[in-house]
Amino acid sequence: MVIPNNLSLFNSSLNSTTESYLNSSSDPPTSHCPEWPSLSMTTLIPIIYSIISGLGIVGNTLAIFVLAHSSTSRSIANTFMLNLCVSDLLFLMSLPLWAVPYSQDYNWPFGRLACKICGALLSFNLYASIFFITCMSMDRYLAIVHPLRSQSARDPKRAKLACGLVWFLSCACSAPTLALRDLYPLKENVEACAIFYPDDTWFLTLAWMKIILAFLLPLVVISCCYCVIGRHLLADTDVIRMGSSSHSVKKSVESPEHCSRTERPPTPCVNPNSSGGRPQEGRGLERVLWTVAAVVLAFFFCWFPFHYVTMLEILQAYGLADSCWVDWTIRNLTPITLCLGFSNSAINPLLYCFIGHHFRGRLGGLCKGLCACLKARRDDHSQKRGSFSTRLSSFSRKLSDLKDLAIVESSGAA
Repeated sequence: MVIPNNLSLFNSSLNSTTESYLNSSSDPPTSHCPEWPSLSMTTLIPIIYSIISGLGIVGNTLAIFVLAHSSTSRSIANTFMLNLCVSDLLFLMSLPLWAVPYSQDYNWPFGRLACKICGALLSFNLYASIFFITCMSMDRYLAIVHPLRSQSARDPKRAKLACGLVWFLSCACSAPTLALRDLYPLKENVEACAIFYPDDTWFLTLAWMKIILAFLLPLVVISCCYCVIGRHLLADTDVIRMGSSSHSVKKSVESPEHCSRTERPPTPCVNPNSSGGRPQEGRGLERVLWTVAAVVLAFFFCWFPFHYVTMLEILQAYGLADSCWVDWTIRNLTPITLCLGFSNSAINPLLYCFIGHHFRGRLGGLCKGLCACLKARRDDHSQKRGSFSTRLSSFSRKLSDLKDLAIVESSGAA
């Protein structure tokens, strides 16, 4: 069995012919499917990476700032959120560097050390982001479905311990990438920051580890947690609706003064204090349910295309999928699917932080406090300037008075 591609520019192959460049400066061999043209990524990918990086850095920085200054910063949910935002921010800060090779024919101009660090951050975030989302999903499951029995298990110290374990596991999963990624010559004056797999075992092992640990297992755990949460919230909503309806019937029976006692057909009794809509508790539970659904869908749609292309690459390596459309998909869609996966780091603060009313309230409070502080400093500065101007004008008047007095005295002496 021969691996069709031993050289990977990211975590998956971008060019299935680049291994021939490793010990040669000859021109690239032609594709075995010449009728399937390649898509140009030299402009599109750098633009997408720049947008994802800019939005993600701003969003995660704001999230870290608010979570770090929150009065409930030691809560379990905030602990996972803070670590997730830090992991995403570290990766997003390196993402602009990955945009440069696309515009320079895959040439990496930043040196070997930057190549290894950026590659390690990419692989690290692939695992850490999903692991933290899984931890948050399990925490929400315990908090919503088993709020009483999970009080002893949901301890802030255990949450920090879990975060430390996630960082350790993510570093361990990224260690092979750190060791294998290096600068490799593609052609004359072009060195790519890529992974060279020593043999097919390395490639298949790391590819399967990526699919299983970074997608399938987390997806199963997250889906199970949120399915149970959804059923639990829907059951609570039905209980609240039944309770509110029985309460309104009881009120109408116990308050006959609101009903007509004439011979006309009776009019329905309406509780004047009722809002006519669904209970506030039901609306709150439905809001949580929609947020939960958004989390699962965002995780799936961001990462499924990338892992699907990775699976095609594995099947191609086994010789089970060797066709032109498979080769074209691996060549051209891997960068686009990577963009979708990277966008999850920019979407995470929106889903976990900015949607919540409490987070927006804390962000608004911090912004108001910052504006008030800046305004106070500006007023103090203007006050100092005004005081200085007053003292200067007073000093000028005194000098003028002294001058006038000197003129009077000199004229008297004359």
